[in-house]
Amino acid sequence: MADVQTNDQDSGKGGKHKKVRAKKQSTHIDMTPMVDLAFLLLTFFMMTTTFGKPKTMEINMPVKPEDNTKTEVNNAVTILLTGDDKIYWYFGELKPETKLELTNYSNDGLRKLFLDKNKFAVERIKQLRTESATNNMADSTLKRLEVGAKGAKQALMVLVKADDKAKYKNIVDVLDELNITMVGKYAIVDLAQQEFDLINTFKPQP
Repeated sequence: MADVQTNDQDSGKGGKHKKVRAKKQSTHIDMTPMVDLAFLLLTFFMMTTTFGKPKTMEINMPVKPEDNTKTEVNNAVTILLTGDDKIYWYFGELKPETKLELTNYSNDGLRKLFLDKNKFAVERIKQLRTESATNNMADSTLKRLEVGAKGAKQALMVLVKADDKAKYKNIVDVLDELNITMVGKYAIVDLAQQEFDLINTFKPQP
């Protein structure tokens, strides 16, 4: 890989008492094999590296109806997000006598609320996973049955609404809790004027 070049032009001249000059040497390094090695390493790492795939979560966005007919809301919890990381919620349809409840992002707050209201789907999915482990059920079959349990009529539906004071992080946290508590029916919708008024006039119950 390295060549040594010598200068022997004066080595054959002169007599017995001729002064011998030191040989001049120059070193030349051939970098061609290093280039090949660099390409081999680059190819190796490209072939053996597992590229990370972004993790995504499906969000069901509602379709605006063509008419103004009111849609009935059954077994639904509406989550209202506002500033200072505050979360309000109410169960069922929005009515003139509707009152808000205050909760938080802790395990005893939002997560407990979803688990209690979504008890049907949670218990059904746990049962399916137990049967899958016992009967060696295919993963595709288990996933299909879990989707069916989450979409059942008895399963919980969650409507997420936020005003202009809420943070993007608040919505992400709610979506994480929905995924943890196995809620399969949810949507992000606009805040109604009555809900906005309820937030501004909310007073904690003694």
